Amino acid sequence: MEIDFYDETEEVSQEHFDLITQLLSYAAQQEKLAEDSELSISFVDNKEIQLLNKQYRGLDNPTDVLSFALEEEADQEIRIIGADIPVTLGDIIISVDKANEQAGEYNHSFTRELGFLALHGFLHLLGYDHMNEDDEKKMFSRQEELLNGFGLSREK
Repeated sequence: MEIDFYDETEEVSQEHFDLITQLLSYAAQQEKLAEDSELSISFVDNKEIQLLNKQYRGLDNPTDVLSFALEEEADQEIRIIGADIPVTLGDIIISVDKANEQAGEYNHSFTRELGFLALHGFLHLLGYDHMNEDDEKKMFSRQEELLNGFGLSREK
């Protein structure tokens, strides 16, 4: 899987990029995604994610992670069949400020929180959601299963 990283905060290390790449590659394998799948992850501050949250979700407050899926088919959209092009899943935006705050709140490392948020956003790109109780149970259960399977438990 190809992941393009953009760090507007200059607070995310190469080790974090490597861990997220390994985690999402593991998750992609478990979800049986094509090996040539692509996505981007941007790391921003609370101010930037608040602007995006307001623009795209109508919520005027910072959030921890946003996902913008590109593979969703709209009504009347024609699906391209037989093209040998990589599957572009979409974009994940993570607030580094929120990741730091939440790492402290949940008493685990910044690294674990970044992994959690990246995986959460990734699952959204794959169509998982938590808009109702059943979907929330399914998504959060899968999220914990993948984090634990990869070895990124809450203690890390």
